[in-house]
This record gives sequence, C-alpha cells and structure tokens, in this order.
Amino acid sequence: MLEYITLPDNLLPPPSPYSHAVRAGDFLFVTGQLAEDPVTGQINRGPIPDQTKQVMENLKLVLDHANASFDNTVMARLFLTDFRDFQAVNEVFSSYFKDGRRPGRTTIGVIALAGQGDVEVDLIVYCGD
Repeated sequence: MLEYITLPDNLLPPPSPYSHAVRAGDFLFVTGQLAEDPVTGQINRGPIPDQTKQVMENLKLVLDHANASFDNTVMARLFLTDFRDFQAVNEVFSSYFKDGRRPGRTTIGVIALAGQGDVEVDLIVYCGD
C-alpha cells in the first residue's frame, strides 16, 4: 500500500509536482529538501551551515507530519554544489542523529540544484516495528 504525504497549510510549497514523502510498506521515502523557508518558499542562500540547518529542519517537518523521526533513518543522500562545504554540512547533518543511530549515506557533488540552493538532502526511513 502506498501513502502519498504532502504537508498541510501550504508548508514547503512544492515548486514541482511531487509529494513531500511516500510511505511504501514499512519505509518512508522523503523527497529531497533544500534550504527553503517553509512559509514563503524562498531559498536561503546564506552561509552553508545555515542552509544545512534549514534543510534538516525541513526534513524534520516532513518526518513529524509522517509520524517518523531521524532515529530510524536507514539511508540519506546529500547533494552539494561545492565539495569544499563538505565538512560544514557534515557537522550540521550529524547533529540531527544520535551516536549509534547514524544512517547509511551517499554524498554527491552536483553542478546545480533546483531553486539554486547549495545543499539538498533526501531520506529513506524505516517505519516498521
């Protein structure tokens, strides 16, 4: 059974036709998030730690709405437009996970991201017992 999840009240308004997450059985596939202001939809182009924190907070909004958490994240993909930002992104990203509960991860360098952000993260989360 598939459940398509979109945040209410036009939070994180999708600029394209997609759901914020899709639950497929015991797994939740969370769409990649940028440093988007959840109310205005504007992308934060500030310092990379600030962008990364907003990305993670946006993911948390989706996880909370889907009754899930970072604790059961099994895989994360990070997309960076500049690998010189790797360490700064890593510091913020890792602060959202408990020791011993860090997901598998792939980090990918890209030329550009939608909305002209500099960092994007998507997740796969286990929601079973």
